Amino acid sequence: MVRAALVTGTSLVLTGAVVAHAYFLKHQFYPTVVYLTKSSPSMAVIYIQAFVLVFLLGKLMRKVFFGQLRAAEMEHLIERSWYAVTETCLAFTVFRDDFSPRFVALFTLLLFLKCFHWLAEDRVDFMERSPNISWVFHFRVLSLMVLLGVLDFLFVNHACHSIITRGASVQLVFGFEYAILMTMVLTTFIKYTLHTIDLQSENPWDNKAVYMLYTELFTGFIKVLLYMAFMTIMIKVHTFPLFAIRPMYLAMRQFKKAVTDAIMSRRAIRNMNTLYPDATPEDLQATDNVCIICREEMVTGAKKLPCNHIFHSSCLRSWFQRQQTCPTCRMDVLRASQPNQTPAPAPAQAPAPAAAANAPVPPPFPPGLFPFWGPLPGAPPPAAPGAPAATDAPQTSAAATPPNADGASAAPGAMPGFPFSMPPPFPSAPWLPMPPPPPFMSSMPPPPSTLSTMSEAELRELEQEGRRGLEARLQCLQNIHTLLDAAMLNIHHYLSTVATLSPPRSETNAGETSTSANVESSSSTGNTETPSQENEAQSGDLPEVNVTNI
Repeated sequence: MVRAALVTGTSLVLTGAVVAHAYFLKHQFYPTVVYLTKSSPSMAVIYIQAFVLVFLLGKLMRKVFFGQLRAAEMEHLIERSWYAVTETCLAFTVFRDDFSPRFVALFTLLLFLKCFHWLAEDRVDFMERSPNISWVFHFRVLSLMVLLGVLDFLFVNHACHSIITRGASVQLVFGFEYAILMTMVLTTFIKYTLHTIDLQSENPWDNKAVYMLYTELFTGFIKVLLYMAFMTIMIKVHTFPLFAIRPMYLAMRQFKKAVTDAIMSRRAIRNMNTLYPDATPEDLQATDNVCIICREEMVTGAKKLPCNHIFHSSCLRSWFQRQQTCPTCRMDVLRASQPNQTPAPAPAQAPAPAAAANAPVPPPFPPGLFPFWGPLPGAPPPAAPGAPAATDAPQTSAAATPPNADGASAAPGAMPGFPFSMPPPFPSAPWLPMPPPPPFMSSMPPPPSTLSTMSEAELRELEQEGRRGLEARLQCLQNIHTLLDAAMLNIHHYLSTVATLSPPRSETNAGETSTSANVESSSSTGNTETPSQENEAQSGDLPEVNVTNI
């Protein structure tokens, strides 16, 4: 506040000094005005004074129509203003031939009105999150939207009249910009109307999100059409407008998002109505029966998502208009609902013949998958209900065993729930004896079926047994690691030995090689051998190895 007052006072003092100096030199009004317009320092001071006046007017209008700005509104205003200033500078480069004080004033007025359009949009969006809306708020918003709409219409009309009478000029840009601002005012007014209807109703309005979504879709489509028309006209009449690339991209991305949201929301709502079950009173009692969307208690009309989270049907419908995820765990409900769709029932088939029913079932595993196991026998086919038992089959020793308490035969090697008998873990051949089990497996007792019936001493002993078994497993893994290190050392030694071998020589040099070998053998004395000869002697027992192949 102090800084703004200081800047305002300084600009007023400078402007007064410049005007007084010009009048002191010319002593008349018209020569004084001509002198000020021809003097560059005087015009710079006047421009600064004009910007200060625009700033003061903006603060006054902000106090009248908005009061105190919120932190989010101020942040959005500063962020958008920087982009708008950058686009204005790019527009100056495109229309440098039309650069004049009037041109700068028009762009300053455009930026000034854009700021109030942005603030009005943010303030209307704040209505959805504000519980209490006073009549002053409604009066301010309505009066501001009426004023902005009238100004936008007048500037568009002026730009159209200028283009028709004088031809294509910089007014084409201003007409297009104010047409975009008119669509923004229309969107803000529709949102304000929807929020007002929702606030006046006693119960939450379920269809408000639908109207909001289609409003954004409609206005986004209008913006895309305007940007495409502007780009086409500018390329044909003037040049490529660099300053319109970013806003056009943002408008197209927003329109694409609105189309995607409309399609996905309809799909999510259809899945909610057809696939998701209604929450039962037992489900509501088992969980917290408070909907996290509206923070109200759920009694009836609740839906259960695939992730077992429960919400009001109306709350889910409005939520799916914005995003198609669970409000609690952020699970994608569209992907989660695809596996849950039950396929259509297959047509009834004729019963298979008796020969096919009595056919042996193939083995459960392909042959050769487990080389240490014997051949796996096929599982006998299940007996049809009401069919007589086969009497011509030979009686085995397993069939002669009495049934157990459950009525199943206690065949050796059989497991309950499997249609085949388990093969032995190792073959019973005499040349492959049965290996002993590891020490940690033989020392560990089988785990009990339940732990609730055991005492504290038994539980402590069971914990000690588990710890000892774990230590034995770790020791076994350490031994395996040691063996692997030894194997790697042997491999490195073998590779170093192979690297010392000389490559095989051709047949033409065989004679020379034998002669040199005889000379070297005759020059050796006694039984002493050099380390190189020891390596040759050791490598003499090795087969010939092609080093290039290695």
